[in-house]
Amino acid sequence: MKIILSGGGTGGHIYPAIAIANELKLRFPNAEFLFVGAKDRMEMEKVPEAGYAIKGLWISGIQRKLSTRNLLFPFKVLSSLWNARRIIKAFKPDIAIGTGGFASGPLLHVAASKGIPSLIQEQNSFAGITNKLLAKKVQKICVAYDGLERFFPKDKIVKTGNPVRQDLLNIDTKTEEAKRFFKLKKAKPTLLVLGGSLGSRRINQLIEKKLDFFDTQNVQIIWQCGKLYYEQYKIYSNTKNVQVYEFLNHMDFAYASADIVISRAGAGSVSELCIVGKPVIFIPSPNVAEDHQTKNAMAIVNKDAAMIIKEEDLDADFENKFSQLIASAEKQKQLGNNIKTLALVDATKDIVDEVEKLIKK
Repeated sequence: MKIILSGGGTGGHIYPAIAIANELKLRFPNAEFLFVGAKDRMEMEKVPEAGYAIKGLWISGIQRKLSTRNLLFPFKVLSSLWNARRIIKAFKPDIAIGTGGFASGPLLHVAASKGIPSLIQEQNSFAGITNKLLAKKVQKICVAYDGLERFFPKDKIVKTGNPVRQDLLNIDTKTEEAKRFFKLKKAKPTLLVLGGSLGSRRINQLIEKKLDFFDTQNVQIIWQCGKLYYEQYKIYSNTKNVQVYEFLNHMDFAYASADIVISRAGAGSVSELCIVGKPVIFIPSPNVAEDHQTKNAMAIVNKDAAMIIKEEDLDADFENKFSQLIASAEKQKQLGNNIKTLALVDATKDIVDEVEKLIKK
């Protein structure tokens, strides 16, 4: 069996594709896998690290502000469609799977047009433009939120949730080991700060500005500042009760250590936080298509399962909201319990069940 997967641009598209491939590999040990990504994006590094072959397309999205790079967009689309045809003709996949991102558009379009069974996975509560364009062509659409019928044909939708790392499923058993790993003080509450793989400028600015405030709150901090900002913020690792990381390789330990989490609201992060069941303050990025991070966060907040502070309100509201949360063990427990009820722990297996059905057809 030959399986082709495409998804990339950000970790939120790449890691679900890798998780799906890993589950398929368990079920079909002799299957052959090929990923297709966008040249010069992080999937070209992360997919080979996970043990899979990948080919790159010359493709990127349209810049929302006026940019000369937009002039190249039509040429990139034509180039990517031509190369996607070439890749599919050579590989001859039995099924095509897309998890969003620029490269999945041309690849899934070509695959579906050639009659190859095709499935897409939409991580967000507000569908991305690539998946909206592909919806009419593919056979099945796996989603993580309710209400996606406004974007996709209802008869194609299956609610599965988002694939997450399996090592997050039992983090409650890892708390002691995790605190030793990070050399944390048992008497102090731990704040985990997550800005995504590249990092969040606004969250990093906030944490830097509030270090004295956190000291008054008796908090110790694990601060993942991201690849783009590590050189700027690593000096704070010399500060008492602060650890700064470019990237956290042991996310299970990071979550297990945390008493409170501050996070962006990308789909993958939201799904992980539902599984780990910790009290969360979401600070959604306003700089994403259709403001989908705010919509992701509000889907949780509306069920009294997390708090949200918009970037524009951080200066006015952050200290007050954080102080209230850190002071109330009852509120922390309530948010942690509520968010855990929203977890879809079998998402990867459920998606692969749908893949199997398409293959057998």
